[in-house]
Amino acid sequence: MAVIAITVLFIFQRRLIFPVPAGGPFAVDGFKSVDFETSDGLTLHALYRPTTASAPTVVFFHGNGDNLVGSAKATAALGQAGYGLLLVEYRGYAGNPGRPSEQGVYADGRAALGWLNTHGIEQRDIVLIGNSLGSGTAVQMALEHRGALLILISGFANFADLVAEKFGVPALRLLVLDKFDSAAKLAHVEIPVLLLHGTSDRVVPVDNAARLAAASRYATVELISGVGHELAYLPIAGRSTLAWLANKKFASHRSVASTDHAAQANSGK
Repeated sequence: MAVIAITVLFIFQRRLIFPVPAGGPFAVDGFKSVDFETSDGLTLHALYRPTTASAPTVVFFHGNGDNLVGSAKATAALGQAGYGLLLVEYRGYAGNPGRPSEQGVYADGRAALGWLNTHGIEQRDIVLIGNSLGSGTAVQMALEHRGALLILISGFANFADLVAEKFGVPALRLLVLDKFDSAAKLAHVEIPVLLLHGTSDRVVPVDNAARLAAASRYATVELISGVGHELAYLPIAGRSTLAWLANKKFASHRSVASTDHAAQANSGK
């Protein structure tokens, strides 16, 4: 029976890894719909809102069972603070063509960031954020020097290891097609990294944050006590993200915090 179960898991693993939710394409107030083409010829739908405060642009990669509505909720505090937002939707999700896979979602990320570049937003003014499975794509984009800062929320160190640990079968890691080996990649990512993780996360256990931190010389870890895998959608995630970003400098923009302080000073004259 164990052999049969493992065989079934192997055959259908991508349906389990990428449980595409029903519905879409989605519209969200305050965002405009944009399309970009991947290197393998897919035209993908995403949502975009430009910066309103001379601030950088956040590119957000959601988790495997989420959609653009969830992405908008997770990034609401950033949008209110004036950051630009590009909410990436993957192939096979929300009416997009194609089927998701590790290499496929990497191609989707490259296409999204390429779209930003063609619209005048350079790597030096981009913040990469990945939630849960989206953390794997965010790390890959950082490895390819496509962002100035990297934030991982509820991220895993290595997806194949996570699967093997979940099932208690070490050999399973050899059968997982989509490895998402973020820890190994972070060792070669030389930009500031924020790791946010809930201590009560049962989907991606909190020890993954420690593994990711151990792989990076540039990582800051913030553990949120008593919070589970829903962290990205809670106000505390937005507050922690904004506090960390406020102290970072960008090549062609003042920080949002500096812009806000200047506005307050001018209003008091």
